Amino acid sequence: MAANDTTPLIEKRSIDYIPEAERHGRLFSQFTLWMGANLQITAIVTGALAVVLGGDVFWSLIGLLIGQLIGGGVMALHSAQGPKLGLPQMISSRVQFGVYGAAIPIVLVCLMYLGFTATGTVLSGQALGQLFGVSDSVGILIFASVIVLVTVLGYRVIHFIGRVASLIGVVAFVYLFSRLMSQTDVGALLQIRHFSWSSFLLAVSLAASWQIAFGPYVADYSRYLPSHTSSVKTFLAAGAGSVIGAQVAMVLGVFAAAMSNGQFAGHEVAYIVGLSGTGATAALLYFSIAFGKVTISTLNSYGSFMCIATIISGFRGRLEVTRLQRLVFVLMIVGTATLIALLGQHSFLGAFKSFILFLLAFFTPWSAINLVDYYCITRERYDVPALADPNGRYGRWNLLGISVYVFGVLVQLPFISTKFYTGPLVAALGDVDISWIIGLVLPAALYYVCAKKWHGTVPDHLILPKEQGASPITNELAAQA
Repeated sequence: MAANDTTPLIEKRSIDYIPEAERHGRLFSQFTLWMGANLQITAIVTGALAVVLGGDVFWSLIGLLIGQLIGGGVMALHSAQGPKLGLPQMISSRVQFGVYGAAIPIVLVCLMYLGFTATGTVLSGQALGQLFGVSDSVGILIFASVIVLVTVLGYRVIHFIGRVASLIGVVAFVYLFSRLMSQTDVGALLQIRHFSWSSFLLAVSLAASWQIAFGPYVADYSRYLPSHTSSVKTFLAAGAGSVIGAQVAMVLGVFAAAMSNGQFAGHEVAYIVGLSGTGATAALLYFSIAFGKVTISTLNSYGSFMCIATIISGFRGRLEVTRLQRLVFVLMIVGTATLIALLGQHSFLGAFKSFILFLLAFFTPWSAINLVDYYCITRERYDVPALADPNGRYGRWNLLGISVYVFGVLVQLPFISTKFYTGPLVAALGDVDISWIIGLVLPAALYYVCAKKWHGTVPDHLILPKEQGASPITNELAAQA
């Protein structure tokens, strides 16, 4: 399953089906990619929020772990679809929403990942500015250039960066934990236990939402694995990497916030680096912070490119995207995110980040619908060629999927708590946002009941495209997969 020497460094595929002859990679790369994507500064800040917003250390750690396991399970179920279908994640939404209808959740996903890229670019720009002795704005531009290069190169380079980032992240976090342990009495912090349902649920929600946010593109990075790759092993590799990486980063954030005496919020990068002192060690930590953001920011940009290409191809009826079109898309995506980062690095970004968190409510129902359909209704029996045909099996618009999706968005509104919007029932719940729970459970149940009764035609088996150059027997076996 290792990549062969003939596999090109620059990815030539985009959102089209990956033929078996081009499949490569190892399950371990799924683990390292998602660990590297999570061992980074934004995850540290997310974990710190559990304490900054009122929780104690002990119950925050428990709540974060529970949230990681729940959200990581949802994320990993999406990842397991990649090797079987050989397609990016959002293409499969056409089964549930129709070839045209899938554009509805995809547009919102694009906006969300654009925002995540912008916020990550600001933090990375700060780190690079400190590392090279330049302004934050120059640091942002340097970081954006790196993201464009890695995103254009594609799948293999992204996985390589993930392996390097996981190694650098492990070294950096081991060092930071050792410094933290030497500067504070961790045992004393763990002894302070004031359980509060609102604070506990906040910690669970922070971690679960963090993991679920990977759902719309996680299969993009497993789709090159050979089709016979075990779904269970893919689930475990991607899920374990993401859960372990995020939990380690958030634990560091919890302890850092607890010992900071209010100095952490607003100075996150400087405070974390300050744990190590100054000089060469601080410079290396600034580098590790910036490099850690390369992985996740590239995933966001690459995922955004896949989403835009998916929308356009749905209305054009073709899945192929040329390399020039790919470059143009990536430049547009990263350029827009960079502009937002430059304009919002001082004041606007806080409000914009709240808007992005608000958008999470718009794809949690998508995740529920997609997983229920794939694992419970169609049971992996997709007609892959029909995903490019508006006149085919899945049609232009799937009213069942779209209706349940709209219901799933609306039913969450009373429970959303962000600076951008706060629902009327949030105050009664101690100001805790539990919309992600509502958005997963109710749409999943409703879609299961309705799709069992009114689902469209489901193939008897997974139908894959015929591969050029393959023998008739091979194509026949693929068609009957």
